[in-house]
Amino acid sequence: MDTSEVRRGRPPAFDRAAALAAATRLFWENGYEATSINDLTRVMGIRPGSLYAAFGDKRSLFTEVIEAYGHSPAGEFIWAAMAREPTAYAAFHRILFDAATMYTDPATPAGNLLCSAAAADVDVAVYMRDLRNASVATFEKRLATARQEGEIPATADPGKLAAYFTAVMHGMSQRARDGATAAELTDTAELAMAAWPAAA
Repeated sequence: MDTSEVRRGRPPAFDRAAALAAATRLFWENGYEATSINDLTRVMGIRPGSLYAAFGDKRSLFTEVIEAYGHSPAGEFIWAAMAREPTAYAAFHRILFDAATMYTDPATPAGNLLCSAAAADVDVAVYMRDLRNASVATFEKRLATARQEGEIPATADPGKLAAYFTAVMHGMSQRARDGATAAELTDTAELAMAAWPAAA
């Protein structure tokens, strides 16, 4: 082959999805604050100028990472359980047991990105807090429906239960990052479900 043809050929197309996946993994492993532009360009295989041109600044890239994560299996399993399970009990059972498996999946960093990417940057910290609180609100809404339908007692407090299950999930995420196994997190999920308020 004429090498001049290779030189005249178009350069390989920029793989935006692959670059975003690499950035996601890095933010997930190190958190927002500890991830530098140099780190990002290294794992994404691009120059700083290309990063800014394609994604904007670090904050904009992080926002895109979080949005993409929310549509990935690791990010959407909660909403999938809420939508597909016929009862609140079945939904929360599936969420906790899926979390035990997904938070320890060797194919991804340990834990949950929304819990792992803590930041000192006030804007980012508020952004992440609001996303986590949205999950609490979703849990509370589902539990309020369960109480209305008689699945849990009228005396049960959806807000307190939502806060409890959220705390369990966040704790499971941190335990996974600290080296807990899927079996250990499954034990935690079983204990958490034992606190489910039985209908009268």
